Amino acid sequence: MNKYEMMFIVRADSDEANVTKTAENLKNVITSMKGVITDSKDLGNKELAYPIKKQTVGYYFVVNFDATKEIVEELDRKARIDENVIRHLIIRLDEE
Repeated sequence: MNKYEMMFIVRADSDEANVTKTAENLKNVITSMKGVITDSKDLGNKELAYPIKKQTVGYYFVVNFDATKEIVEELDRKARIDENVIRHLIIRLDEE
């Protein structure tokens, strides 16, 4: 398994429960497919540099995890489908 980092931004105009549920759904994709979450950070509300889908504020999350290529592909697919996720980025971390 390789090491990855995912940052995603959730719409801030929805309620707190919906934001948490969206983050948990994405984390569950990793764990349900036998990936391992090594670190998870909730960075909170931040103003976006430019409007995205008519949103000016977003709720930021960063998740570090170990996964296979198939897990990353499924995670990317789920993030694109979810309407509450306004941006996401998954990068593979170098071996140290």
